[in-house]
Amino acid sequence: MNMMSKYLTLSVPHHSTTPFLTPSLTLKNPKLSHSHTHLPLPSKLINSIPKCLPMRCSNSFVPITSPDLEFEPDPTLTNEDLKPTTPSQRTFSGFEMACLWVGLVVGVPSYYLAGSLVELGMAWWQGIATVVVANMILLVPLVLTGHAGTTYGISFPVLARSSFGIYGAHIPTLLRALVGCGWYGIESWIGGEAIFLLLPKSVKETSFSQTLPWLGTSPLEFACFIAFWVAQLAIVWKGIDGIRELERYSAPILIVLTSCLLIWSYVKAGGFGHMLSLSSKLSNSEFWSIFFPSLTANISFWATVALNIPDFTRYAKSQNDQIIGHVGLPIFMGAFTFVGLAVTSSTKVIFGEVISNPIQLLGQIGGLTTSILAILGISLATITTNIAANVVAPANALVNLNPTWFTFRRGAILTALLGIAFQPWRLLKSSESFVYTWLVGYSALVGPIGGIVLADYYLVQKTNLTISDLYSRNPDGAYYYSGGFNMAAIVALVIGILLVVPGFLQNVGIATSIPNTFVVIYKNAWFISFFSAGFLYWVLSSLRRKPDKSSARDPLLPAKK
Repeated sequence: MNMMSKYLTLSVPHHSTTPFLTPSLTLKNPKLSHSHTHLPLPSKLINSIPKCLPMRCSNSFVPITSPDLEFEPDPTLTNEDLKPTTPSQRTFSGFEMACLWVGLVVGVPSYYLAGSLVELGMAWWQGIATVVVANMILLVPLVLTGHAGTTYGISFPVLARSSFGIYGAHIPTLLRALVGCGWYGIESWIGGEAIFLLLPKSVKETSFSQTLPWLGTSPLEFACFIAFWVAQLAIVWKGIDGIRELERYSAPILIVLTSCLLIWSYVKAGGFGHMLSLSSKLSNSEFWSIFFPSLTANISFWATVALNIPDFTRYAKSQNDQIIGHVGLPIFMGAFTFVGLAVTSSTKVIFGEVISNPIQLLGQIGGLTTSILAILGISLATITTNIAANVVAPANALVNLNPTWFTFRRGAILTALLGIAFQPWRLLKSSESFVYTWLVGYSALVGPIGGIVLADYYLVQKTNLTISDLYSRNPDGAYYYSGGFNMAAIVALVIGILLVVPGFLQNVGIATSIPNTFVVIYKNAWFISFFSAGFLYWVLSSLRRKPDKSSARDPLLPAKK
């Protein structure tokens, strides 16, 4: 109770005959709670504290029943968006978490994924199996990382403070934000492309559709891109509640539209015989040489979301809800990649050529009703994926960078602006390989971060976080480390990334010859960087002098008996 009194304040209305209540023990620097922003405790901690605390009022003790216990965070480390969620904010059910994944999965990039594997020579079932296995593997770190969000109500930037330090957390969050901004631009361009390709032919034949060399695209295409860009901001402006409502109501619409496309292709092509006849073009050794980098690429596809999943699970009602919701990932990915393969293979029979781009396919089908449904479906699919996967993490990273200025809305707007700055139309045109360069390449960034965060939470902290220290710049705090940076995490992160760099340089054509070991490492970039960085961090943390258990214990938790 002595340590608890340092962190607790109690606010009560002023009354002419009742002085303010203070903890029964004297504080070194007592401060009136009315002049500070207070941070509500997560439900786990509130439930663990006795419901009746003896508080001193003048010279007598008064029992306070079910107090609204609070502690004072450093104002430079928190704001309304970074505070732990309260029980009343925990509204995401398992169904709503599953709806989130429907909105994430149903999109143009996911449609391409299995098709790209078949183009590499895999049989149709091998392509789908690769996607499902990858997402079943990813389900493990996804649920494990989500545990912290649901338990403590904290977002990914706050969780990263535990492993990287109060200031060091900016490194992993900004790296995650960088990848998110790139994806935001790419997804927004895809949405704009849908609007452009489905415009009337007379509009597309005007001078505005001619490419401008200095811009890299046509004014009309750029205008469609900006229109889609603005439409997304209208939803982002409502914050996490707006995203929740979008995902909840979009999921059934996307399922219906996807089913209609699948039924249309089945009827027009006279079944899925063409797809089922797609056999493997690879020998046994060739298959395995393609399988592992393809597996890595598919894991990388959602590894970014698996990293910042606490941004969503902090709103989950319970651990069961977050786990049940996440189980939908491999199921939905497997089902949607089947749709992508089935429809793409059917286009060979229907149109005499393979049309792998769903936007171009919908344009080929033609008809006013089809065009309207196509714009609605692709726009909705792109928005639900883009906002949840590529706005929340960068916005929260920017809030964490400067909580006194950034809010979620401001962070989201800057994310959107950076998405334009990435010039996605140039990225897509110059991208050598969607699978092996973009997906495998950035896995070298998110892999080691994920390994370090999980090693810290489960092996070092053993899932017991000192919540008050996550919001404190006190040099004696559990996560201040050395000047606010945990060098063990930074060293592990750098080494985890460096292991993959030689293979990446060869893949993009900068390095001409590297040892075969680095080629193998690059093909398995996420696995190698994830486990090597996590293991190295655990070893370095074990070598560091362990703090006194009594002083390191969270003063907000009840004493062990």
